[in-house]
Amino acid sequence: MPADLDETLSEYKGAEERSKKAVADAAKLAEDLRQEQEHSQHIDRMRKGLEQQLKEIQVRLDEAEAAALKGGKKVIAKLEQRVRELETELDGEQRRYQDSNKNMQKADRRVRELQFQVDEDKKNFERLQDLIDKLQNKLKFQKKQIEEAEEVANTNLQKYKQLTHQLEDAEERADSAENSLSKMRAKSRSSASVAPAGLQTSASAAVMRSPSRSRNTDF
Repeated sequence: MPADLDETLSEYKGAEERSKKAVADAAKLAEDLRQEQEHSQHIDRMRKGLEQQLKEIQVRLDEAEAAALKGGKKVIAKLEQRVRELETELDGEQRRYQDSNKNMQKADRRVRELQFQVDEDKKNFERLQDLIDKLQNKLKFQKKQIEEAEEVANTNLQKYKQLTHQLEDAEERADSAENSLSKMRAKSRSSASVAPAGLQTSASAAVMRSPSRSRNTDF
């Protein structure tokens, strides 16, 4: 069980690190996307400005063409050259604008992918957290069972020690009683051997007449 908990904690830390990295990547891409948007807006403003300039130049060109009727061919040539230059710049800005839009779309897709990964990592994190909570509750339950079993074992051990002590006391009392009985029998036999013969005969007759009494006397 501790090994499962360690593995689960390791997976939990890995998921948390991946989630943090994904959030950091998403923030960076969001910043890049914002910069691309600002750049795109700047390009769009420049494009509109160039278009306005082109219109103004076209107006001036029309005016110059009118003046060319009076001999302003050089002015017309310069204006036409400037128009071609502006058209070239406009084409370049439009291509850069399209490239910026493509980059913006790629960044937006990447942000969505990272957001999906963050959501998945969050779900995995929640599942791992739930698993850790269950394992911890199971460990607490098992710990409580172990503590209860230890209490029962300690109670039984105390009972065993009490019974052992009582048994030892009973054995000591039995040994003491047996020793006392042995001494009483030895003393009885010693008294019987010292008594006169007549008394022994009388005692024997008495024993023959009262066998139950004799047995009681021996004990």
